[in-house]
Amino acid sequence: MNRTFLVPDLPVLRSIPPTFDQDVVARIDARLADIRVSQAVATPLAIESGSRDYDSRFVFVRRLEDYLSPWPKRDVIETPLDGILDVNGWDLRKALALLLKGNAAILEWAQSPIQYGVDPWFQAQFLVLATEVANRDYIIRHYRHTADRQRELHLSDHTQAKTKKLFYVLRPLLALRWLRQQPTAAVPPMHFQSLMAETDLPPDLESLLLDLIAEKVTAREKARRPIPTPLIAFIESELAALV
Repeated sequence: MNRTFLVPDLPVLRSIPPTFDQDVVARIDARLADIRVSQAVATPLAIESGSRDYDSRFVFVRRLEDYLSPWPKRDVIETPLDGILDVNGWDLRKALALLLKGNAAILEWAQSPIQYGVDPWFQAQFLVLATEVANRDYIIRHYRHTADRQRELHLSDHTQAKTKKLFYVLRPLLALRWLRQQPTAAVPPMHFQSLMAETDLPPDLESLLLDLIAEKVTAREKARRPIPTPLIAFIESELAALV
């Protein structure tokens, strides 16, 4: 499984939605390119962790001599916030350690459909490894904690919420529902529509969620909307199922 990530012309996967601001995407690309040069790293996985938030996350690999050095370098690379840009990454070793501890964020990065630059071999191998080593109980705990925290932050009054924030609660709940219905699996799909398709939702709820997905694309960042009663009932029933 030898692979040299520092070769610049390796084939990469790239998928940027047409709704993304191309000037912002160009700034993210430039920042990632600067990181590769200034830090002497490869970035075999550089993706968008949100839906349209310009939260770019990446996994990086340093040179062999950096790993062999008695003076280890940092296992994170953080860049300054610049308006809406948020570009940060983890060393591969850190990503693997967090995966073993049940941090599902790296699983979501590896499956992100929004890709600034992804080495397909790295992505495939990482997902194979994740499927083999991810601890199902830890992943469930991660999503349970995330669902509780996001509900408390964004839906505590049960009346109104930002459309985007609804998905902060719904996504971990659907991941937990998927895990409940897949008793031997540990790695839920990241893609929200895939979660919907694989979790046996009632048709009326599925229709409501599809409407919310369409609404999220055009919703203003700070706009709040009433939370539909069926959605509140679903969230509460899914949270109750976690007890």
